[in-house]
Amino acid sequence: MENNSSVPHEMVTTAFELNGYRIVKNFGIAKGIIVRSRSIFGLIGAGFQTLVGGNITLLTNLCEKTRNHAFDLMLQHAAEMGANAVIGARYDATEVMGGVTEVLAYGTAVQVEKI
Repeated sequence: MENNSSVPHEMVTTAFELNGYRIVKNFGIAKGIIVRSRSIFGLIGAGFQTLVGGNITLLTNLCEKTRNHAFDLMLQHAAEMGANAVIGARYDATEVMGGVTEVLAYGTAVQVEKI
């Protein structure tokens, strides 16, 4: 059965405890993985932006969208496991091949209750 819900963003932390809550069950690692490539148009536009220097907004926006997508998938995975929170949330990125990057969002899926 597919679960379309996800853990609320405010129930995610990089810490290993959530203030005001007690962990009552640990479900293990929840993860969201995205593999993205840059389009030729994006590379050309980013190339032009490097000529003037500063923030390369085309690539910044691509990175932000990719991280958000991986994060949302992690929250969905955690909810499917029965969690209502994620602690120890982290990101990792690896270049799989030239122009192709894997972004992983992961953390520990837990069930918490208010103290």
